Amino acid sequence: MSYEKVLQANDHIIIGTKQTLKALRNNEVKEVIIADDADRYVTDKVLIAAQEKNVPVINVKSMKKLGKACGIDVGAAAVAIKG
Repeated sequence: MSYEKVLQANDHIIIGTKQTLKALRNNEVKEVIIADDADRYVTDKVLIAAQEKNVPVINVKSMKKLGKACGIDVGAAAVAIKG
């Protein structure tokens, strides 16, 4: 289901943990999607920032599928949908 959200919001997505963190700090995000198979060390910072900003977090199973939904050839640990 969340992969479809990414596909539908294709023009309004931010790909990657660094970019997602920056967008969260700037209050530009309405939703965050995190891959379960990503390294927790990488995604924990995004989870904490999303909780602090009261932004909903959705988990998906695969980095590879999340990256593919974003239109990139590599996996994505975190994706933000701009609000």
